[in-house]
Amino acid sequence: MEIHKEIDTRGLNCPLPILKAKKALADMASGQLLRVVATDSGSVRDFQAFAKQTGNELVEQQTVGGEFIHVLRRR
Repeated sequence: MEIHKEIDTRGLNCPLPILKAKKALADMASGQLLRVVATDSGSVRDFQAFAKQTGNELVEQQTVGGEFIHVLRRR
């Protein structure tokens, strides 16, 4: 999987990871992948809802240690 952009939102709480992801996606081309690394456990459900609301595809979510990794495909 080729990631086109990655943002680090460690230490930030809702809604900042979503807002930063939204801003990053706005600068990307359709089909490109964005990886977001977060430490907020609420980000798991937040990114699921964000993907449904915006039409961007949530390709992958995983938990590694205390970090939550979300991969979104720009619509």
